[in-house]
Amino acid sequence: MDPLFLAYSYFRRRKYQKCVDICTQLLEKNPYDQASWTLKTRALTGQVYVDEVDVDEEGIAEMLMDDNVIASVARPGTSLRGVKPGTGQGAPSQGVRPMSQSGRPLSGFVRPGTQSGRPGTMEQAIRTPRTAHTARPVTSASGRYVRLGTASMLSNADGPFINLARLNFNKYAARQNLAKALFEYIFHHENDVRNALELAALATESCQYKDWWWKVQLAKCYYRLGMYRDAEKQLKSALKQDEMVDSFLYLSKVYVRLDQPLTAVETYKSALEKFPGETSLLTGIARIYEGLNEMDNAVKFYKEVLHFDNMHVEAVACIGTHHFYTDQPEVALKFYRRLLQMGVFNAELYNNLGLCCFYAQQYDMTLTCFERALSLADDQTLGDIWFNIGHVALGIGDMNLAYQCFRMALASNNDHAEAYNNLGVLELRRGHIEQARAFFQAAFVLAPHMYEPHYNFAALADQLGDLQSSYNAAKRAVDAFANHTDSKDLLKQLKQHFSLL
Repeated sequence: MDPLFLAYSYFRRRKYQKCVDICTQLLEKNPYDQASWTLKTRALTGQVYVDEVDVDEEGIAEMLMDDNVIASVARPGTSLRGVKPGTGQGAPSQGVRPMSQSGRPLSGFVRPGTQSGRPGTMEQAIRTPRTAHTARPVTSASGRYVRLGTASMLSNADGPFINLARLNFNKYAARQNLAKALFEYIFHHENDVRNALELAALATESCQYKDWWWKVQLAKCYYRLGMYRDAEKQLKSALKQDEMVDSFLYLSKVYVRLDQPLTAVETYKSALEKFPGETSLLTGIARIYEGLNEMDNAVKFYKEVLHFDNMHVEAVACIGTHHFYTDQPEVALKFYRRLLQMGVFNAELYNNLGLCCFYAQQYDMTLTCFERALSLADDQTLGDIWFNIGHVALGIGDMNLAYQCFRMALASNNDHAEAYNNLGVLELRRGHIEQARAFFQAAFVLAPHMYEPHYNFAALADQLGDLQSSYNAAKRAVDAFANHTDSKDLLKQLKQHFSLL
């Protein structure tokens, strides 16, 4: 069998390492074999390729030094930053849906940016750990014509595959069959955005600005460099030449980074006119409405996603989460069981099934689901599962078990603010005032966006006669959650105290 044909077969089956090994052997025999060089370049790119439309995690620099903020206080419903709980449509009746530090409701489906908010200080940003992480087939034949390349295609065994410092970008930009593979290699594998931008600019000029693909690549480079308005211009120019779904998705992503969610929604809706029923566009609209805390609109679009793709895991999970936080655990249980039938098998799903069974009063299945969740949990999820088991223990009135579960949550995750708050409540019931105060303080230091520890600390300080501390804590609770009636009542009571004094 022809080795290049075998390498191409491995590439199509996504066995990239075997493809790279065969191409390396071919290049050792003939370093100027452009077909092998291009295929190896695409295989190396395929090993690290990530669809950047979905993956978008803000780093510390973007969060703390954002030059694109137009106003510090935006009009309600026009900004994804600083969304207050309870201000959107369809506010939950069962307590409050958990919020991130920025005020966004935690999604039912883990995506970059959904589990952590925008920190207000460098200390909070450093304390919050963050994780980060289709090439075209190359046709070949056994009797192919091998054309000679340039010396920049040569690679040393101990050095990099392509020496970017020796590349003549003008020559490669004029050869579209090599330029696109080389760009993806530089952008994704080498992560060298500036060289990728130079190649994309020269290639765009070489094709007389008529290739929409290069304009999208220019926009991707500008986006990586934080030049969002330049990225917007390139994407709009690309859409005038050829309307593609990816171009609309990238343009909406730019508007989200510019904190213009309503413009992003308009872009998605205009794309739906060209591509009706495209689930990626409908999902994008639902995510934005979820970020704006307009849960009714979000669920409406998630249901529309399921109309076109009834196996869409994110839509099923988010609808299930919405029903759970609107006092419908039985309905949420159906959606989570659907995920189980679809083959989703992880600790988070069994944890949610356990909570739904508990609130639906199906106690026989509750502990079974939590046991399965504990057996599948890793270090990141173990603390949350123990915390939820502690809530089940509180529901059945076993305070000792609840205390042990919250302790286990802290043993798994020492920064679990909710566990600190609940331990403070249990210590207060036992009459241990100082321990309760310490737990409440630890909770609101770790999670200043939570209103519960602020309110509990205010109530405790009021009992102890420390009116100034109680007033400050109650004010922080109202700021954290403006619609919390108990905090407002306590604040009014304390104001009366101060007026009497």
